Amino acid sequence: MLVLPETSVSRRYLLALSGASVFTGTSGPAAADEYPARPIRLTLGYSAGGGTDHVTRIIAARLSHALSQPVVVVNQPGASGAIALERIARSRPDGYDLIVVSAADTILPALRAALPFDMARDLAPVAPAVTGALALVVNPALPVRSVTDLVALARSRPGALNYGSPGVGNSQHLAGELFNRLAGTRIVHVPFRGGAEAINATLAGDTEITFASVAPARPLIEEGRLRLLAVTTAARSAALPDTPTVAEAGVAGYSRATWFGVAGPAGTPTAILDRLNAAIVVAMHEEGTRRVLLAQGLEPFPGTQADFAAFVRSELTGNAAIVRDMGIAAD
Repeated sequence: MLVLPETSVSRRYLLALSGASVFTGTSGPAAADEYPARPIRLTLGYSAGGGTDHVTRIIAARLSHALSQPVVVVNQPGASGAIALERIARSRPDGYDLIVVSAADTILPALRAALPFDMARDLAPVAPAVTGALALVVNPALPVRSVTDLVALARSRPGALNYGSPGVGNSQHLAGELFNRLAGTRIVHVPFRGGAEAINATLAGDTEITFASVAPARPLIEEGRLRLLAVTTAARSAALPDTPTVAEAGVAGYSRATWFGVAGPAGTPTAILDRLNAAIVVAMHEEGTRRVLLAQGLEPFPGTQADFAAFVRSELTGNAAIVRDMGIAAD
């Protein structure tokens, strides 16, 4: 499971891990001082407008500045991110085709036994970048104003309420199933193609609830179009300090966070991976980046390639256990 920073803004690498690798990177003839010589594509496996898209655009802008080359965001939604991951895994390992990977991607292997790629074999780590909370929000027409109210209503109407997520097996899906398990409720999962669609469904009343990324949900909360009940992390969000956590609000033991990092295809030369990692670490430590992230319920999450590889290994193992224990059906 994701371990959040010890302070609200981390000023050191977050994980003191070494050696272990969940991805494969290899040395090559390309030199870091020759890279990048042209624009870089940064892919994400979800549609525009959702939380992953928002974070990807922040990373792209900061990385572009650090590398003095355009970093172009490419949305390639489908199959809960698997389509984009497969394309990157099959792409040329030259540092010009990268992908934002997230907590959701470390859930996929537990749900899909026949994935056409292997994260351990086919992707190379670059760096972790961002971590943050999810926001438990409801349509304002739903007669609840707290997590306690929601639990009571859901228990009184088992199977009648719905929550949306960006697809089967993502962080929001597991956030909802963890809520059901710990709160003793039966709120039905409704998968969509992306985070924006899941939020729009709750806005329209097609679903009553969603566990949304804070960035796209916050303006809708401020406009009164969504009602915020809690945040999902163990500690309160720096951007929403007056909002209780789900655990504080009555669901003991609840904690779920999201995170994002950058990877490329296996075989990318070590010199290029080093250059990219250094650029991301510098970008995430900039005060301007920190302010942008904190204002949206996110926090910098920099680290070395080894940090990221070992961290993702732990996420793959932990999420597989959650999927198994919750009885979430795999393909």
